[in-house]
Amino acid sequence: MNVKYKKYIDYIVNDIELPYLKYLEQYGLKQDEVVLVISKVFNQPVTIKDNSVYDINGNEIYYEYSNGVWYKYKYNTNGKVIYQEDSDGYWVKKEYDNQGNLIYSETSTGYWYKKEYDEQGNEIYFENSDGTIRDNR
Repeated sequence: MNVKYKKYIDYIVNDIELPYLKYLEQYGLKQDEVVLVISKVFNQPVTIKDNSVYDINGNEIYYEYSNGVWYKYKYNTNGKVIYQEDSDGYWVKKEYDNQGNLIYSETSTGYWYKKEYDEQGNEIYFENSDGTIRDNR
């Protein structure tokens, strides 16, 4: 990549705002250039298909509707969503135990819950921000 072209791509990467794909329309980039820019935005190789951006594991990390509404996702090493956010400012964080059970979730509204499981994967404890507690330990 020549220096001038690299500077141009870097300029776009630093200039880009959400919604990414809609914002990039003003630059008139070719598809491979859009992939290059979005890869740099997400700091990883990506593929783009039908307004979805996928990481190298095939996980959808970004989706954008034609009206600019967007969703972003982050995954753990097991391919489970650990964070998602959208263009309305809503977000959710999730944690999983070693068996892949969802053990914690928290949202931008302040709601949260915790769960515990036994060795067979049965829920044995539940607690949430509303004060509900179920303890079957």
